[in-house]
Amino acid sequence: MSSPGRTVPEHLVLDGVLTAEQAAKTVEGILAVQRADGAIPWFRGHHLDPWDHTEAAMALDAAGEHEAAERAYVWLARHQNPDGSWYAAYADRPEGVDTAEPQDAGRESNFVAYIAVGVWHHYLATGDDTFLDRMWPAVVAAVEFVLGLQQPGGEIGWKREPDGTAVTDALLTGSSSIHQALRCALAIADHRGDPQPDWELAAGALAHAIRRHPERFLDKSRYSMDWYYPVLGGALTGAEAKARVEERWDEFVVPDLGVRCVLPNPWVTGGESCELALTLWAMGESDRALEILRSIGHLRAENGMYWTGYVFEDRAVWPVEQTAWTAGSLLLAVAALGGDEATTEVFGGERLPPGMDPGCCA
Repeated sequence: MSSPGRTVPEHLVLDGVLTAEQAAKTVEGILAVQRADGAIPWFRGHHLDPWDHTEAAMALDAAGEHEAAERAYVWLARHQNPDGSWYAAYADRPEGVDTAEPQDAGRESNFVAYIAVGVWHHYLATGDDTFLDRMWPAVVAAVEFVLGLQQPGGEIGWKREPDGTAVTDALLTGSSSIHQALRCALAIADHRGDPQPDWELAAGALAHAIRRHPERFLDKSRYSMDWYYPVLGGALTGAEAKARVEERWDEFVVPDLGVRCVLPNPWVTGGESCELALTLWAMGESDRALEILRSIGHLRAENGMYWTGYVFEDRAVWPVEQTAWTAGSLLLAVAALGGDEATTEVFGGERLPPGMDPGCCA
């Protein structure tokens, strides 16, 4: 699935982060993880989850590997549950075994919603209306599953248990990711001329909850994702976004090493660092985004993939794993800084759903 001398788009070459040769190696690393049936586990022998599978597929599109990315989305459509969901985790399968064995039969709302982001990104990268038509039923079913967990205050309950019981507690990171997914789903609907006013109302209520009602979410403020995701997901913009990022910058950013995953642990992680870089780029702070990406060069492995994290007090890589989604998040952040149109639209573009004022709801 990989080939010598692979060329990559210019937007994946970024001074101090990736050369063309390095970018090609990273792309080949993700392709090597992808199974023939389209599934992209964390790494071979490990499980697959729908969110990280989609993140890796988006990176393939950013690299121009559109056929491989499409196979990833077709895998999702083929294995969608009747209620519109996917399971939280699937066991890796041997090549040639086209089954999806759940490893965790819970169904997490932000995992389910993320297909809308990936599908819209693929369309923007390819202009393939046939693909969009094929995937639209899966996007609709996924969004309806997710909105079935929306609470009266606008927040989204974080999952359904294997027996179908709704967990109504909401996660700020997950709901912020869902906000981005709803924006992308609405963009698909608008492109198809198939308006979804209920989705618009749901997105507006969700944005308002994120902006104005932190008490509606579980307290996960130790985690860096809860810090930057309201901005990355597009619910917080402008001065509010700037204030939120500045408020806790010194708590989470470790100079020259990256971004802590969780306080007070002396552990920086590649995924969180790349997502913060995307967040900074979306805020118009490309210089700081570039600094963050350069700071995690120490996580790059010789094979072009990236270690998940680094415990700096022990000077040790941990866990000892190289995940497709960590490499994917790096490629997406580089693509955004490099001006890739599909990636910039998905992570920038209109930062709120059409017609929605985030202060509109009580």
